[in-house]
Amino acid sequence: MLMIGELARRTGVKVNTIRFYEDIALMPKAARTDSGRRTYSEADVKRLKFIRNGRDLGFSTEELKSLIALSEHPDLDCGAAAAIARRHLLAVEARMSRLMLMRRELERVAANCDGGRMADCQVIGAIAEAPSH
Repeated sequence: MLMIGELARRTGVKVNTIRFYEDIALMPKAARTDSGRRTYSEADVKRLKFIRNGRDLGFSTEELKSLIALSEHPDLDCGAAAAIARRHLLAVEARMSRLMLMRRELERVAANCDGGRMADCQVIGAIAEAPSH
């Protein structure tokens, strides 16, 4: 059995984040000692590493809950997990497209600024007139 500090050290996840994941049911509620201290198992280490890796890939907590629920049924077809990954990939690609547009616009704005008075600043003007999304 591990205490929360050891779980945090082994997974690279902060103690407060572990508690938060328990509060939102991404992690199961920890077992408690007679004195009320949280204890964790190797299964909790694996699950928390999965969550950390999933978050690093940008999966939402709801997507991770779905993936965890699917993983608890090892005999099921993994098509549902693949569908979650495909939807997430589409969202990442859309975000990347928006970032590329943003980058080009920022390059254009920055290249057009040749100094001068703030009252005539093209950077400020371009930001103020940029279309909202």
